[in-house]
Amino acid sequence: MSAAPAGLSPGVRRIDLDAGGTALSALLSEPSGGPPRATVVAVHGAGMSAGYFDSQALPDFSLLTLGARLGYTVVAVDRPGYGRSADALPEGQPVAEQAAALAAAIRDFGARYPTGAGTFLLAHSFGGKVALLTAADHAPPDLLGMEVSGCGHRYAPDAFTGTGASRGGRRSWGPLRLYPPSTFSTCGSIVAPVPPREQADIARWPEVFRSAAGRVRVPVRFTFAEHEPWWRYDRDALAELRSRLKAAPRVHIDRQPEAGHNISLGYAARAYHLRCLGFFEDCLVRGTVTHPPFDSDGDQELKTVPA
Repeated sequence: MSAAPAGLSPGVRRIDLDAGGTALSALLSEPSGGPPRATVVAVHGAGMSAGYFDSQALPDFSLLTLGARLGYTVVAVDRPGYGRSADALPEGQPVAEQAAALAAAIRDFGARYPTGAGTFLLAHSFGGKVALLTAADHAPPDLLGMEVSGCGHRYAPDAFTGTGASRGGRRSWGPLRLYPPSTFSTCGSIVAPVPPREQADIARWPEVFRSAAGRVRVPVRFTFAEHEPWWRYDRDALAELRSRLKAAPRVHIDRQPEAGHNISLGYAARAYHLRCLGFFEDCLVRGTVTHPPFDSDGDQELKTVPA
């Protein structure tokens, strides 16, 4: 195997995708043993880049390499306003435009690379908003399910105050003990400025979610870090979150122990990624097994997360 490009894990390479005329950069990792079982499209949060899913802090933290070892193609996309598109879109795009661009990039990827049984979305923070709108309004025909972390539908009461912005430590990551010390010396290429049009769209998300949630028609898994400073995840908030996703055949809500907001960069990264891929495995099984219809609550899962 040739040496990995600087700053990337072995087997990970850079590609470009056509998002309706705008080039988006991305990181790609493919299984070495044959065609992929399915494809995971990973979507980063605000102030990050696709490298969020290829952490260099410790071995086995990278979603890209883990997914490929388990037979998945994983492609982590730099959202509009990040990576290669930063120069073309210096102001970025609001979430609805990003959703359309992501859908176009996924179509381009599917036309050029084998995708296996279908596509999953795995998204973090602001990327979760983009992924949810993509599923609601631009879902690829082969979309099988999605995982969203660091994103809910109701902000914590002090999310936009000085207390909320700083209570988790550096960049609201959560307690810094949850991350390897090397994280902060290796993530220089991961962090990026938040484009202004994206920044301006953040506060509107609860309203946007209420409008779009009922159009999501694939299984959804939400993960909240144990130390999540931005979102409400008490019993009432989670019950409301689930109730909004009326068309989703399955809604699973979980908590990741010993994790801060940036789960994929912390010590819990491998455990979290394995849980995500396990959920995707469940979706693949459900797609190949014939089973009787569920009752009204039979496949609507809710794990209560303490306030």
